[in-house]
Amino acid sequence: MPTLPDGTPVPALGQGTWHMGELASQRRIEVDALRLGLDLGMTLIDTAEMYGEGGAEEVVGEAIAGRRDGVFLVSKVYPHNASRRGTVAACERSLKRLRVETIDLYLLHWRGSHPLAETVAAFEALKAAGKIRHWGVSNCDVDDLEELGAAL
Repeated sequence: MPTLPDGTPVPALGQGTWHMGELASQRRIEVDALRLGLDLGMTLIDTAEMYGEGGAEEVVGEAIAGRRDGVFLVSKVYPHNASRRGTVAACERSLKRLRVETIDLYLLHWRGSHPLAETVAAFEALKAAGKIRHWGVSNCDVDDLEELGAAL
């Protein structure tokens, strides 16, 4: 099993939720699909505030109710929300929709106009507050990663 730099194990295969939470008529099917995946050992669930404009996070919250300890939960912040204050507010909204106290891995979905140093500062504040366990980036190119390294 892959691990994060601190040794935390991360399931190598997980369930994605893009396009979930968009149609109320599909909610029961989506919740049941995620629960079946968990039953079959797919314990990583990847979602984002962007998916269904928060609807996917609500589906995930319902699906993991009563089973949070057995789930590695990943969510992502929109680039336009990735200022220091905006990231914290977005995370709080995600936590509420997910019905959890902590997100295991919180990612910047892709690079936007906010300085990466602001986003990193917000991630570190969220981590210190126990709102997230780990943070990272998604969909970034080499220049973004170099800038991120300089911000650390």
